[in-house]
Amino acid sequence: MLTLQNINFSIAGKPILEDVSLHIDGRQHAGLVGRNGSGKSTLLKVILEELEHDSGKIQKENGKIVLSVKQEMPDGNLTPREFLLSQDKQRTKLLKELEENADAPEKMAEIYDKLIAIKAFDAESRAAVVLYGLGFDEEAQNRPLSSFSGGFRMRVALGAILFQEPDLLLLDEPTNHLDLETSSWLKKFLKSYPKSFILISHDRDFLNETVDTIFHLKNHKITKYSGNFDTFIDTRSMKQKNAEEYNAKMEAKRKHMMAFVERFQYKATKAKQAQSRLKSIAKIKFLPVDSDDPTVAFNFPEPRYVLQSNILTYDRVFLGYGDKVVLKNISGTIMNDDRIAIVGANGNGKTTFAKFLAGELKQKKGTREADGKLKIGFYRQDLFEKLNSEKSPFDFLKDIMSGENEQNIRSHLGRFGFSGDKVFQKIGELSGGERSRLVFATLTVDAPNLLILDEPTNHLDIEMRESLIASLTSYKGAVILITHDQNFLNRVANSIFVIENASIKQFNDDIRNYEKSIMVKF
Repeated sequence: MLTLQNINFSIAGKPILEDVSLHIDGRQHAGLVGRNGSGKSTLLKVILEELEHDSGKIQKENGKIVLSVKQEMPDGNLTPREFLLSQDKQRTKLLKELEENADAPEKMAEIYDKLIAIKAFDAESRAAVVLYGLGFDEEAQNRPLSSFSGGFRMRVALGAILFQEPDLLLLDEPTNHLDLETSSWLKKFLKSYPKSFILISHDRDFLNETVDTIFHLKNHKITKYSGNFDTFIDTRSMKQKNAEEYNAKMEAKRKHMMAFVERFQYKATKAKQAQSRLKSIAKIKFLPVDSDDPTVAFNFPEPRYVLQSNILTYDRVFLGYGDKVVLKNISGTIMNDDRIAIVGANGNGKTTFAKFLAGELKQKKGTREADGKLKIGFYRQDLFEKLNSEKSPFDFLKDIMSGENEQNIRSHLGRFGFSGDKVFQKIGELSGGERSRLVFATLTVDAPNLLILDEPTNHLDIEMRESLIASLTSYKGAVILITHDQNFLNRVANSIFVIENASIKQFNDDIRNYEKSIMVKF
């Protein structure tokens, strides 16, 4: 259906893609993986012809539809359901023709046949199913788009291409604006998608459950692996191990023959044999070994104080904004070794609860009591907006670590992978992952006893997520975690708080069983 042959693409002379070739058949579910900045999003734009490649061929089967989520968010007076229906141009055109030919029975019959062929009369129910899965109940499906937040309008944009069911779906981190519940629905949707897709995702569990092929983009080139992400890791590791073992044998053979040459090359009786071995040495081929990219480790500072077991208690608390109450009559205790996952649909109050725990939102009613020495690090997305793009990481942290000497500032930045000239590079020139690490550096200056992390993985690739998981596992303080990454939750959290119907309750099982429980409604 889609074939790329020796695609080359560069920016300002810098190669991004080199001789990239791949093929997608009629029902292939492919994951496109690689480190941040490796060119994954660029490759999708080349396929969509939003970027013009330098050389090579792109062949698409005639009549096949390739779609990706549009960058601009839908807005205006249309409802989400009306917007989805409006994206089916063929259906809209045929319905207009049907209306125009009301007095021509033969023509109407022909149009009806075409409408049936494209499942036009199922369109409204299909649109409703997609929107419900993405978190829009009946009431929300009939509200104007302008009444929704940017995150929910992005969901509508995603829903629009899922509804159209193209022959090839191109998805670039589709779960970034989703909660765990809708991410789980999307996983189920893609798993049974009847056509093809290429998916960029850094969510290991999501890839494992949705794809049957992995395209690994590294050093500007694509390598294909059959199977899901875990199979890719195992196959690649075995391939690397075999190559290393083969190369070791060849090197031993080379050294053995070279020793003979060095010993006998000047002896007349052995000269011919020495020359023969030199020719054999020249023919020895070593297999390429694809060394792993270095991954920067997160290194959270040890909490400055050892606190009592109960570090924070809240009792009969009401939370909200203005006249609106979001959470009612909640009570609980945070312990110094807790690893709590906060789950629930977007808009139910996860971030509101996190802000309250962090001390950034005052309760309407009830009490909040914290240990006098409690220090809190609160990771949230709006901190990215507060990073001064014209400053360097060093200057930005210098303002926060007032009075600290240069060595201490650089040492703290080093905990999060900033060293050498990187500490003086403009923040505006840093990648998303690097800025994420800078945010972690800023919120841990006081060596907190409690980390509250609201979607901390959005800018991190799989390797960086693994590094963050390892660091949180060894961290000596408590962790409150909000994320849609199931693998992350499963490996870090040891208890689950569910926010639903303006209240909080504990789910007495693991994340995988929680996901099973919420999928029942779909």
